[in-house]
Amino acid sequence: MTGYDGPSAVPPVRDAERLYDVVVVGGGAAGLSGALTLARARRSVLVVDSGRPRNAPAAGVHGYLGLDGTPPLELTAAGRAEVLRYGGEITAGTVTAAERLTAGGFRLSLDDGAAVAAGRLLVATGLADGLPGVPGLAELWGRDVLHCPYCHGWEVRDLPIGVLSTGPAAVRQALLWRQWSADVTLLRHIGPEPDDREYERLAARGVAVVDGEVTGLETSGGRLAGVRLAGGRTVPCRALVVAPRFTARAGFLAGLGLETAEQTAGGHVLGERVAADATGATAVPGVWVAGDVADLAGKVVGAAAAGVSAAAAINADLVEEETARAVAARAGLGREVLR
Repeated sequence: MTGYDGPSAVPPVRDAERLYDVVVVGGGAAGLSGALTLARARRSVLVVDSGRPRNAPAAGVHGYLGLDGTPPLELTAAGRAEVLRYGGEITAGTVTAAERLTAGGFRLSLDDGAAVAAGRLLVATGLADGLPGVPGLAELWGRDVLHCPYCHGWEVRDLPIGVLSTGPAAVRQALLWRQWSADVTLLRHIGPEPDDREYERLAARGVAVVDGEVTGLETSGGRLAGVRLAGGRTVPCRALVVAPRFTARAGFLAGLGLETAEQTAGGHVLGERVAADATGATAVPGVWVAGDVADLAGKVVGAAAAGVSAAAAINADLVEEETARAVAARAGLGREVLR
């Protein structure tokens, strides 16, 4: 999918004269859930989406109650239709820059030269996956090259699984994936050698350890069949687990002074995210984040929930602003009557 060309489309925004209550940047589970909540709150809301969902290669979304197994593009298509049903708008594009307006709110520049203004921003742009530099790996990402057992473990249950070690978290990964298959191999690759305790734990769970750098993948019928080692040996496997370095797609926020920060788990650096509080509010007033851009270890259902929470916080913030403005106007009217 490269854009919106069906009945749900609206023309690209061509000027910044219209001030939306909220512009949502990103049209995945987090962005569309936030937009739906805001549209139902009778807010003027625009979703700007590049139309390139990160989970598009996956066969289905999993762990989402009532929607388990739904193809990602079907889920987003249904979400767009729901947003439009309540008067929300969606346009195809990529936000390239953001700036604060002197009169309040924000101006967003799009990659096609268009611009749009918003009182509040909800950023749900997701992540970029920094994959290990093994030839052929990127082509199988999301199908046979995996990272999340809760997203993909059931689909590769009982198959031979290789875990590509690129850092100290690989042993923990191998032990976790052992829950889904008795045939798990830790491929040392460029990662550190396990210590004695780690070797003991791996052996106790029947996880084999293979030395040697992985130089490529073997495929059959377009699916993974094994990995090639530098010495020429092939290790059979039907799924390969990797540990990407995740980076929030948030470069356009630099103009607002909002940058990314490292997120860690178990002493391992997962990547770079946009820091925020529990509601998604960032250090920049008026800017919220939701989904993977704020939580590198999140899942689709969690991203959707985060979008709803952020939208509720944004609406409450707008209500406070509108109430303060109404109180000031009423006080001014009262002074006029007394004159």
